[in-house]
Amino acid sequence: MTNSFHEVRFPASLSQKSRGGPVRAVDVLTLASGVEERNAVWAGARRIYSVSVGLSAVEDLRALLAFYEARGGALYSFRFKDPLDFWVLNGTIGVGNGVNANFQLKKGERIITKPVAGSVKIYVNGVQKTLTTHFTVDASTGMVSFTAGNIPALGAAITASFEFDVPVRFENEQFDIAFGQLSAGDVLKFKLIEVV
Repeated sequence: MTNSFHEVRFPASLSQKSRGGPVRAVDVLTLASGVEERNAVWAGARRIYSVSVGLSAVEDLRALLAFYEARGGALYSFRFKDPLDFWVLNGTIGVGNGVNANFQLKKGERIITKPVAGSVKIYVNGVQKTLTTHFTVDASTGMVSFTAGNIPALGAAITASFEFDVPVRFENEQFDIAFGQLSAGDVLKFKLIEVV
């Protein structure tokens, strides 16, 4: 994902007009007795969004077209701010052992790889630590690394508060508008799929 990812965020004016959220793939088999057997196809949820832009909103269309072209359609993935699910408050990211300096940001069991730069606050046993002095964070992977001399002690609770984006890509292969047939109610829809 690193080589095919652009560290840019989908335009906020367009993400506010989106719909969607987590999708869970589950195979459901109903036996002859009526009993169901259910199996998770994916380990976790995958987020899918639909962005709708009114064809009469020319500036929104231009912004979407420019962003789509800069990403090469589905070629490069990018950041998307989910209007409903974009932050973590005092989430547990690990427990110190006196040796491990690296901890992955997460929300519950969900790995977070795209924290918003400058938003990450790290606490060890409830005491806030200072960015660059006590720890660094890679905004492209979500990895928190404690600096030498600041590695959390055995049993120390490590928590984090931060904003994050969802890594997504366009599903659409074509930017298709029938310009000669535009009407005020026409809408262009684009699907964004989480990259895992």
